[in-house]
Amino acid sequence: MMKVLHMSRTFFMKTDRVGFSKWKEADTDLASCLWGNAEVTRFICASGMFTEDEIMTRLETELNNNELFHMQYWPVFHLGDDEFIGCCGLRPHDEDSLELGFHLLPAYWHQGYAYEAAKAVMEYAFGNYDIEKLTAGHHPENKASEHVLKRLGFICTGTEYYPPTGLMHPIYQYLKEGQK
Repeated sequence: MMKVLHMSRTFFMKTDRVGFSKWKEADTDLASCLWGNAEVTRFICASGMFTEDEIMTRLETELNNNELFHMQYWPVFHLGDDEFIGCCGLRPHDEDSLELGFHLLPAYWHQGYAYEAAKAVMEYAFGNYDIEKLTAGHHPENKASEHVLKRLGFICTGTEYYPPTGLMHPIYQYLKEGQK
């Protein structure tokens, strides 16, 4: 596996083990490392693998989300050794909620990184945006993401069509404390 270091990134948020940065136009190596990995993309697109153009479009989407909405699926780095882990963050979902999502490199699966990063993003979302709930979803076969979302306290509320895979994905909600 190729190791990608953050090389003097600025972190706007940290947990015990990870730091959150913001995507830059020059981050094509990070984008290719993550969204060019078939193990990562098998659950997020119909073909199972992003083309180079799709990887660059995904990076542009994150840059645009930051510009327009001040959020993105932020690049995440391991604080102990500066390695790129993947991304975790937010994007607009509907008028009263944001969508939480995470894509991690396989070397960081099953070690609590998705939970740790997502928990920090949840706290950030409710502290920085005027929302009452968060939404999340996952590929129907992605049991690891299902486990993380349930552990975070998300409740499955049904299914929703996800155009990139062409499938109905389980959809979850997490209400801000005090909301019904």
